[in-house]
Amino acid sequence: MIGKVLRGHRVQGLIRYLYGPGRFNEHRDPHIVAGFDVPAALEPALRPDGSRDFRRLDALLQQPLALLADHNYARPVWHLSVRAHPDDPVLSDQQWGDIARQIMDRTGLAPDGDTDAVRWLAVRHADDHIHIVATLARLDGTRPDVWNDGYRIRAACREIEEAYGLVRTAPADRTAARRPKRGETEKARRQHRSEPVRTTLRRQVLTATAAAHDEQDFFDRLAAEGILVRIRFSRQDPDQRTGYAVALPGDTNRSGRPIWYSGGKLAPDLTLPKLRHRWTTHPSAGPATGPQSADYHPVTGRHLSRRTARAVLRTTVRQAADRARTTEQFFDHLHKAGILVHRRHSTIDPAQITGYAVTLPDHTGPDRRPLWYSGGQLADDLTLPALQRRWAASSSPAAEPQPDLTAEERHAIYQDAARAAAHATAHIRRYAATNPYAAADACWAASDVLHVAAQATGNPHLRKAADAYDRAARPPYARLPRPTPAGNTLRTTARLLALTTGDRNTRLLMTLLTSLAALIETVAQLRHAQQQTAQATAARTAYQHLHRAAPVPAGMPPWLGPADRTLSPFQLAAADHPLPWSPLVPESVTPASRAAPPMSPGRRRSPTR
Repeated sequence: MIGKVLRGHRVQGLIRYLYGPGRFNEHRDPHIVAGFDVPAALEPALRPDGSRDFRRLDALLQQPLALLADHNYARPVWHLSVRAHPDDPVLSDQQWGDIARQIMDRTGLAPDGDTDAVRWLAVRHADDHIHIVATLARLDGTRPDVWNDGYRIRAACREIEEAYGLVRTAPADRTAARRPKRGETEKARRQHRSEPVRTTLRRQVLTATAAAHDEQDFFDRLAAEGILVRIRFSRQDPDQRTGYAVALPGDTNRSGRPIWYSGGKLAPDLTLPKLRHRWTTHPSAGPATGPQSADYHPVTGRHLSRRTARAVLRTTVRQAADRARTTEQFFDHLHKAGILVHRRHSTIDPAQITGYAVTLPDHTGPDRRPLWYSGGQLADDLTLPALQRRWAASSSPAAEPQPDLTAEERHAIYQDAARAAAHATAHIRRYAATNPYAAADACWAASDVLHVAAQATGNPHLRKAADAYDRAARPPYARLPRPTPAGNTLRTTARLLALTTGDRNTRLLMTLLTSLAALIETVAQLRHAQQQTAQATAARTAYQHLHRAAPVPAGMPPWLGPADRTLSPFQLAAADHPLPWSPLVPESVTPASRAAPPMSPGRRRSPTR
C-alpha cells in the first residue's frame, strides 16, 4: 500500500475533481467512506438535476482556515492518495474507512479522540484507492505539524499491510530514486522518448560521477555528453560551489526555458556534498611522497597488473600535460587526479626539477614498496624536458586526448576489473553475517562499475542491470558508508573501464559479466539477510539482466544459479572459513575453479635517475 502526499491552495477545486468523471472517465461512484464526521452527514446533497451541491462541504472545510487568517500555510490543502497493491484483495468501504482513520491518527493530523483536530474526509471512487483531503488548520486556532509527514504515512501503510495481510512494501528508507511524475511520463510519451527525462539525467549523472576523479572532471564529463549544467555558488563565498542542476537539451517548459533537476531531485545520494564523498576519503596510513592534501582521492593501484597501471598512468599523465602550461600546473593536475609523484631534482641546483616518476596509491611490488614509472617509461613524449618544450611552443591547452590503449592493455583492464569484482564479492561474504555495515561501501561502489561498464560497452542488458541495481546500492536513510579498500577498488575499476569506451570484445565482456553476476547475487543475499526486501529485489532483477547479457555456461558453480535462492546468515558466515575469499560452493567444485586469477607479481622499479 502506497501513500502519496500533495499540497494545494483551494479545496473547492479538489473536491469537484474527486467527484467528477476524472481525466479518463476512471472515477466511478464517488462517495465518502470516512471523515471528521459520519460519512452520511458529509456526503454532498444531490440536486434535482442529478448534480452535487458542494456548498455545505466547502464551508465546513474552509471554516478552520478562517481562524488562522494570515497564519495559514502557503498551501493549506493536504491531499493524500492511498493505493493498494494490484495483488491485494478488494477492500470494503468500512475497511477503507478504518484505514483512513488509522492514517490520520498516525500522522497526528486527526488523532483518535481529538475534537479540535483538522477537518478531513476520505473519498473513494475506485476499488483500489482512496483520496484523503484535509485543511491544515485545527479548530483550536493552531496549525498542525506536517513536517516529515511522508515518513509517518509510510509507517502507517506498513502497519496496515501487516494488519490486513496485504502485500508488503518497502519502508521509507530513502534508498529509492525520485520517480518521474505523471506529467513527465506523459510528456515523454508525447515526444516519443523511451523514458522520462528525469530517468535519463539520473543515469547520465551516475555514470559521470563513477567515471570522474574529482568535481571538475564530473562537470566536464556531463558537458561532454551534451548535458546542460547549472552550478549554484555560495552567497558568502562566490567561488564556493554549493550545488548543481542539470537539464536535457530540448526539454523545455512552456516559456521555452530548460527544465532543471537538482542532484537531490534525481536521487538521495546525488547532491553535490554526497558526490564529493565519492571522490575524497581520509588519507591512507602509508607514507606519502610529494605534497599531499588532507583528502585522498580513492584511486588505488591495489590488485592492478603492471600493464593496467602503466596504461592508467600514461593516460592520466597525458591528460594532465595537455591541461597544464607549466611544470607546477602539471604536478598539480596529477595530484588532483590521485597520482603520487616523485620529483627528481638537479644535483647541481637542488631547486631545479629535472624529471619525475609517478605511481598509483597501493600499487606495490612483492616487497610492498611502490612501483614507480618515469615519464620516459610511459611514452617518449612524456619526459619532463619534452613536455616543457611543448608548453613553451604553445600557449593554449591542447584538446582532450582520447585514451591510446593497446589491445593487450584493454585485456588487462578487463581482467583486473573482473578480479576487483571477485575481491569485492569475497569482502561482502566475509562481513555479511558479522558486520554488514563494513560491506555497505562495496555494495554502493558496485553501482559505479555497472553504470560505467554499460556506457563503455553499449550493452543494453548491462544498462538495464545498472538501472535495476540502483536502489540495492544505496544505504538506508542516505547515510553514506565509510570508504573501504574493497569499495575504493571498485571505484578505481569504474574509472578504468571508462578508458575503454567503445570496446566490443565479447570474450572480455563475458569475463567481466561473470564476476559482476557473482557480485550482484552476493549483494542480493546480503540484502535478504538484512530483511531489506526492496533492495534484495532490485539486486535480483539486476542479476537477471546480467544473466541475459552473459548466460551462465554449463558447468559454472551453482552459486551463480537462480536469483531467488537465498542463504541463511550461518551459510554466509561459513564463507569465512577456511578460505575467506572462496564463494559458497559444494565440495564437488575444485578449489582451482574457485580461486581468483593470480596477480602478476612484477618487479619493483625505483624512480628513474
